[in-house]
Order: sequence, then structure tokens, then C-alpha cells
Amino acid sequence: MECEWKPDEQGLQQILQLLKESQSPDTSTQRSVQQRLEQLNQYPDFNNYLIFVLTKLKSEDEPTRSLSGLILKNNVKAHYQNFPNGVSDFIKSECLQNIGDSSPLIRATVGILITTIASKGELQNWPELLPKLCLLLDSEDYNTCEGAFGALQKICEDSAEILDSDMLDRPLNIMIPKFLQFFKHNSPKIRSHAIACVNQFIISRTQALMLHIDPFIENLFALATDEEPEVRKNVCRALVMLLEVRLDRLLPHMHNIVEYMLQRTQDPDENVALEACEFWLTLAEQPVCKEVLCGHLSQLIPVLVNGMKYSEIDIILLKGDIEEDEAVPDNEQDIRPRFHRSRTVAQQHEGDGIEEDDDEDDEMDDDDDTISDWNLRKCSAAALDVLANVFRDDLLVHILPLLKELLFHLDWVVKESGILVLGAIAEGCMQGMIQYLPELIPHLIQCLSDKKALVRSITCWTLSRYAHWVVSQPPDTYLKPLMTELLKRILDSNKRVQEAACSAFATLEEEACTELVPYLGFILDTLVFAFSKYQHKNLLILYDAIGTLADSVGHHLNKPEYIQMLMPPLIQKWNQLKDEDKDLFPLLECLSSVATALQSGFLPYCEPVYQRCVNLVQKTLAQAMLHQSQPDQYEAPDKDFMIVALDLLSGLAEGLGGTIEQLVARSNILTLMYQCMQDKMPEVRQSSFALLGDLTKACFQHVKPCIADFMPILGTNLNPELISVCNNATWAIGEISIQMGPEMQPYIAMVLHQLVEIINRPNTPKTLLENTAITIGRLGYVCPQEVAPMLQQFIRPWCTSLRNIRDNEEKDSAFRGICTMISVNPGGVVQDFIFFCDAVASWVNPKDDLREMFYKILHGFKNQVGEENWRRFSDQFPLPLKERLATFYGV
Repeated sequence: MECEWKPDEQGLQQILQLLKESQSPDTSTQRSVQQRLEQLNQYPDFNNYLIFVLTKLKSEDEPTRSLSGLILKNNVKAHYQNFPNGVSDFIKSECLQNIGDSSPLIRATVGILITTIASKGELQNWPELLPKLCLLLDSEDYNTCEGAFGALQKICEDSAEILDSDMLDRPLNIMIPKFLQFFKHNSPKIRSHAIACVNQFIISRTQALMLHIDPFIENLFALATDEEPEVRKNVCRALVMLLEVRLDRLLPHMHNIVEYMLQRTQDPDENVALEACEFWLTLAEQPVCKEVLCGHLSQLIPVLVNGMKYSEIDIILLKGDIEEDEAVPDNEQDIRPRFHRSRTVAQQHEGDGIEEDDDEDDEMDDDDDTISDWNLRKCSAAALDVLANVFRDDLLVHILPLLKELLFHLDWVVKESGILVLGAIAEGCMQGMIQYLPELIPHLIQCLSDKKALVRSITCWTLSRYAHWVVSQPPDTYLKPLMTELLKRILDSNKRVQEAACSAFATLEEEACTELVPYLGFILDTLVFAFSKYQHKNLLILYDAIGTLADSVGHHLNKPEYIQMLMPPLIQKWNQLKDEDKDLFPLLECLSSVATALQSGFLPYCEPVYQRCVNLVQKTLAQAMLHQSQPDQYEAPDKDFMIVALDLLSGLAEGLGGTIEQLVARSNILTLMYQCMQDKMPEVRQSSFALLGDLTKACFQHVKPCIADFMPILGTNLNPELISVCNNATWAIGEISIQMGPEMQPYIAMVLHQLVEIINRPNTPKTLLENTAITIGRLGYVCPQEVAPMLQQFIRPWCTSLRNIRDNEEKDSAFRGICTMISVNPGGVVQDFIFFCDAVASWVNPKDDLREMFYKILHGFKNQVGEENWRRFSDQFPLPLKERLATFYGV
């Protein structure tokens, strides 16, 4: 550019005025500033003014200049492709000239601007950028070196992938050795930048770094005791990542690293301590954890336990000194968004209630979710939890002496941390803890009435971690006193305690199930009273406790006096909430559980609830269509409303069975379902297939006319990549086939091949395998001629996936199907007959005619091969199988 660009004085004043106004706290001023900025974007050289204010206008105050740069950054993000060449060249050259500005704020702003331009695909079109920044690192001037490093660190964070690709001729081969030289620089800020830059390339195992891995690790060790906390923090972060990707290189030094991390976990700077504490979490996932740490547990455990105390700042943030706040309305920002989990149809298993999807996400939800989510206390507790799972009862030698001291300590902060420790080890050390529980559980139940709210709330959580054991003992010993005290805590005068108690009670309900039936009146009294007492956030948790109660006690809830207590407050809330209020989600989920439990008891409330659900689905679909046709005019709807409504309709269909028939007849739900089954969003399809299955069971006469439209859609959704969608579609096909009988024949070809493929897929989740097997069995039951020819392709996985589920109607129809297919195609089962024998033996009480079918097949096979061969064959059987078949079927 020959002639340097110059701003017009009047234009410059106008922009400065705008920048001043945009720092005003007044929202209407803010809004008008936004609009004027948008208008100015129409002028090509507007961005020249912004860079000019940032880099040239030293007369202005720094915050104004920095703001100008940040507005420019947003423009680069939004419109960079439309900048004229002259403008983008001017901005780039100004950035490089001013990266060493004497003000740290201006340097940082220039660095942010550079990385934003770089990440807009400009690393390729700005070939001089990286060489120039690397050159500036060698500058004698501290500001220039620091500014260039700041910019490089941001580029490494934002563009790590492209830096390591062939597109740029692999600049990292030069950059990484360069960064390593600066680990020994005399400025702590520069040392810190240098490590942070290299750290970006550890997890991706970048080749350029792997070549220099040993000097990198040596340099880290050299900085281990740096006086600058930021440097120590980056050293810890590097070691934690190396643990994941280059354990081989750390192993020779492991003893010293563990000793070092022990010190750093106690660093006076909490940010360093937190980074170091991550080391134990990461190490626990490595197979070498046990041998590496076994000699250090006596030092490590006290350090972790000590980190589990609330810091003074935590207590201030948690308002730990305010005991009673039940009357204070919640701050709406504190209420975390809830995510609805769509319905998944699962099988009952031997010895347990229902098969849970990996529901382990409640591990360390102990408390204080509102303050800075991840802190040293939480990290230490999580580390202790995972280490307890690695070392199991070997950990107790180190923990028990500490616990004795903590749990009975006079200082509440110490006692509280002891209760958290006890909860953290519950899962891993359960076996070893059992002998102490008869003494500890009563002590904890006493702590539920401690005068400090933070002690009461953590005690709720810890007791919930031992709920399984409590329920396994005679109910009067621990369950009854625990329940009594927890119910008092549900009505605590402190909101944090209410929340912890409600969550703990939900866990207790899941464990105790029907053990709670004798106390139902008492429980409902409390939960209903809480309705009138709770502020917004805890109401949402209360819905969950009520829903879980309904799931746990089932039809025992269906008594007029219970319904009279429970339904009025629920329906009152239901009537208060508007259709667009997200609080409907947990309430609908709760009602869905209640409807399923109450069955006929829900009839009086059924019609308005049904109508509203259909309306919610209809509204959401209409809004989605408007948004699709005119995205500028109409917002996209929140489809969760539709998903939750479909799930509640499923709950109604399941609870009310045939009585829902008139409601279905008078509504357009099947037309709406046809649309939902084709929605782009998997969760919508998942819930609509669950509803299809439930309506098929409840009132097939209304579903049948639509089957020709529905079946092809079900066929295309048998994609195991989307597990839950596939699972529910599979289940619905099975339910439809039972109702259709031989008329299912035209549709078999649409689904059978996919089902056989899924049942043979490695790593398919258990729930999906079981539902697939049942549906294949049911299809074979109604159309044996069509399915039996493929018997050999699925018989083995079919038998292994159904041997562990309880006797029930679905298992019954599936096994009838398999027997019918064997009689059509006996050759299909010959090679895998031992698996069939094993599956038959898994039945506890088959119905007489099904037992007769098993008998015929077993004896038919035995007679076919002859006594001698049968003996040789049955000698391979494990003993229990041999005995069961002999006892029940005489073979």
C-alpha cells in the first residue's frame, strides 16, 4: 500500500463517541449502540477506524482502545470474508507492528485479533504470520517477546489441528523446538506461555512433539519448583496429559513424579493444587495405578482427605452461615436446565427390578453444584472415589484412623469433610465398611439434625450412598429411623438441605421399592406438605422424588386416600403452568410415573391431561413447520415439549390400558405420531415409537388402519447407531406382530434382515439385543414360514441374549416363536442345540403348553441322534444345566 490510510476526523469522533456509549450500563443505550454498529458495518473502511483506534490512537484510554479491538474481532468473526483486500491487509500489518505494545491489555487484544483472523482459515493466506511471530520471540524487548508469545499461545489453542497438518508445511517442526528453548527464560510470564503452547499438542500425540518428548519432560522437571504459580500449574497440567498419552516415558520417573504431585496437591495456590489433584483422577484410570501408588497411599490419602474440607471462601459463597432461607425466592439463573430422558423400553432381569441404562451419572453429585463447579474439594472427593474403586478395602487401613478423628470432630467444617469422605468411599470399600455400618449409620442419622445446614446436607448424600445396605437389613433397625429423619429434612428450613434430602430420598425409594408400602401415608404427607413450602428450584426435585416413589411402589399407590392426597397439588401445578413453561418437563415426567402406577385410579384426571399432551405435540409440530418454511420469521420450537408429552401419553396408555380407547378415538394422535416418527430429531422418534408400542397394546383397533404407513418407517429406523431409537422401533414391531398375527406377512421383508444383522453385531448393548431377540421370536411366532429359513443365522445370539431375562409375557411369545420355527426348520438349530438347551433351562415356570413344546423338541432331538450320541453331547453340559434338564424334561 503506497499511500497510508488516514481516518476522517469527523468519522473518528463519531466512532469514539460510540465506544464511550457502549461502556454505559444502561441496556437501552447498549441496544442502540448495537444497531449503529451493525449499520456502520455497511462501510468497507469502518474496520480501518477500529484498528486505528486500537493501535494508533495512544491519546485514548486503554479500555476504549481495547474495546475497539474487540468489536473488530467480532466483525472478523462474522464478516471477514467480505472485507476488501486493502482493509484486511491494513489490519494484518497493524497487528504485527503492534504486538509489542507497552500495555499488556493492548498486547492481549492484538493477540486475540490475530488468532481470530488466523482461525478464519487465514493461516494459509497469511504465510508470514508464524515466521514473523517466531522471530519476534527473540526480540530483546520484553513487551515484544511477551506479546508474540501471547498471540502464539492463542493460535496454538485455536488452530492446533491445522498447525499439525500438511496444509502449512508442518510449522511445528520449527515451532516446538523453539518453544522448548524458552522454558528457561528469566521471565515467569514467558516460561508460562512456552509450556502452555507445547501443552496444546500433547493429547493429540503430535509427531513434532513426540520427537522431542524427552527434552520436553526434562525441561518440565527443571521447572517443577518454579516460584511462579502459573508455571507450576502448567507443569502439572502437562504431566497429567502425559500420563494419558506417554505413560511409557513417565514410568522411569514415576516415584519422583508421585512425590512431586503430592507436594503440588498441597500447593498454597489453589489453582495449582487443583491441576495437581487431577493427576490422581487420571492415574486411577491407568492399569499401572495399583503398583505405582501402593507405596504412597499412606501419604496420599491424608492429602486428599484434607482437600475435601470447605475453604473459607467456599463457605462464604455457599452462604454457609445462613441457616434458614426457605422463604427466600430462588435466583432464576441458579436453576440448571434439566434434560428430559426419553423413554426406553427395557426387559426385567433375574434378581433385579428393571435393567438400568448405565445410570452411573450420579457418582459425585454430592452438593455445592452452584459454586465454581469444579474445585479442589470436588476433585479430591472424586479422586478418593475412583481410588476406592481401584484399591477396594486395602484403602481402609489408611482411611479408618482418619475417619475416627474426623467424624466426631468438634469443628463442623472438619466433621463435614469426614462425612463426605465416608460417602466418597462407599462404592469402592463397601465390603470392608459393612462391619462398621451398624455403628456409623445411627451416628449419621443423628448428624441429620446437626445445627449446621452444610453438615445436614452432606449427611443426606452420604446416607444415600449406603442406602443399598440399609435396605438389606431388617426394616425397623435402620430403614425406618433413616426414613423418618430424611422426611424431616425434606421439610428443613434450609433450601440446600431440602434439595439434598429430596435427592437422597429418591435414591432410597429406588433401593427400597415395596419396602416403603407400610409407610406410604406418612411419606405422602411429607411430600405433599413440601409442595406448599418449596421455592422454584427444589419443586423440580420434588417432582422427581414423587415420580420415583410411584415407580418404586407401583400399584400400591392406587388407594383412594393416597390419590386424594397426591393428585390435587399435582393438578393444581399442572393448571398453573403455561404451555411454554419448561417446568412442565419434570411435572409431566412425574405424572407419567404416577399414571402408570395408579392405573385405573388415574381415570378422573385422564382426559384433561391427555388433551393437553396432544395439544403440546400439535403446537410443537406446527411451530416446527412454520420455522422450516420461514426461518427468519419464526423461531425453532423447543422439541422437548413434544418429547415429554409423547412420553406422558405412553404412561397413560400403559397405566390405563384399554380405557384410553375413547380418548384416542376422539383425537388426531395417530396423524401426529406419523409426523413425529419422521422427525429429524432422534429423541422425538424414540418417544413416538414407545408410544406406538403402548397404543398397540392398549387399543390396536385404532392403530391397525395406519400399519401400512407405519411399518416402512419402523424398518428405516432399525439403525443400531442410534441405540434408543432402534430399541424402541424394534420393540414396537414385536408388539404390532402379536396383534397382527398372520397378517404381518407382507411386512416381514421390511424388517427381518436388519434385525438379524443387529443381533449378530458385536458390542450391541444388552437391552437392544434382548428386544431384538424378542421381536425376531414374535415375528417367527406369527409368520414361521417367512422367518424360519433364517434360523441358523440368529439362533445362537438369540439364545444367549434371552437366557438372563425373567419369565414374562414377552419372553413367552418369543420362545413360542422359536419352537414353532424349529418345527418348521429343525436343521437350522442342530449346530447350536446346546445354546437352545441352555435357554430352555433359564425358564423357572413356563406355562404348561410351552413346557410341552420344549419337551417335544428336546426328546425329538435325543431320539434323532440316539442314546449314545446324546450322552456324549450332554456330557459337555455344565452340571447345573444337566441337572435342570433332567429334573424338568427328563433328558
